[in-house]
Amino acid sequence: MDKISVIVPVYNVEPYIKKCLESIINQTYKNLEIICVNDGSTDGSGAICEEYAKKDNRIKVFHKANGGLSSARNVGLKNLTGNYIAFIDSDDWIEPNTFEVVCNLVKNTGASIGVFSYFMATDKESVPVIDLCRIPDGTISQNDMILYAFKKDYYKGFSQNVCNKIFSSELVFSSKLLFDENLKYAEDTIFYAQAVMSKGCTGVYCDRPLYHYYFRNSSLTNQNPLENMDYTLGVYKAVIRLLDDNGYGDVNIWVKRFHCYFAGVYAGLAAKGKNREALIKAQNEIKLYLNEYVETNMQHPDRIQWVNSLLETKI
Repeated sequence: MDKISVIVPVYNVEPYIKKCLESIINQTYKNLEIICVNDGSTDGSGAICEEYAKKDNRIKVFHKANGGLSSARNVGLKNLTGNYIAFIDSDDWIEPNTFEVVCNLVKNTGASIGVFSYFMATDKESVPVIDLCRIPDGTISQNDMILYAFKKDYYKGFSQNVCNKIFSSELVFSSKLLFDENLKYAEDTIFYAQAVMSKGCTGVYCDRPLYHYYFRNSSLTNQNPLENMDYTLGVYKAVIRLLDDNGYGDVNIWVKRFHCYFAGVYAGLAAKGKNREALIKAQNEIKLYLNEYVETNMQHPDRIQWVNSLLETKI
């Protein structure tokens, strides 16, 4: 059996980390290397990881000064020995047969990236994410790997995140892929796009939800959202350039739509917070790809009305 290296970045998740690790060590697929990277936690998270490492010799624990999610994931990438790589956030968890299902798909198709759908989880329930359009069985081309990830209205379970995927180690290492440690947000998006653009990359998709993405208000992605504007919009611009440089400009309209959407989100936050400078900046970003946003939302006039109202907002 091929070995799957599971990278778990850990930062102040004492109430959640046990559930995460239990879901990994109890997988039906046993050939795992579980790399926990304690990113300077100030609670008991690191000690819990060490406790689990004593019980399961597949677990390796690395302790480092706090450097952010990308930094923690890169420690995992630099220390793994597996044939495939999975990323699981330490407040999330997976279904018991996740790696068995996805690894079989990858092996049967020879794909470089295996993708699987997910649940949106809260303290009360986990709700499966359902695709509106079916993705055909079999190997997925690079073009469609981008299309499915960014055409989110239709392919909700595919996503740009790395956590609902496994990656071939050969693909990652041959392309020298690492997470950008200067990014505090949207780091998954650029890593995924770079992986897909790697030479010879193909994918395969399982529409069964297998990953539980836990939403909590205190998570890093929900703190100081306006500070993330430059990071997020910069990432989408970088993806747009990457696709153009590799001859995939035809699917770029969907990436531009995402850029415009997030610019709109930030404009709304700036207006609510009476931040005139940030509002003007976000409005200028909206204008960059307003035409693409309108073109891809013709069936959603409410969205077009929303973005136009943000352009007309003044403080």
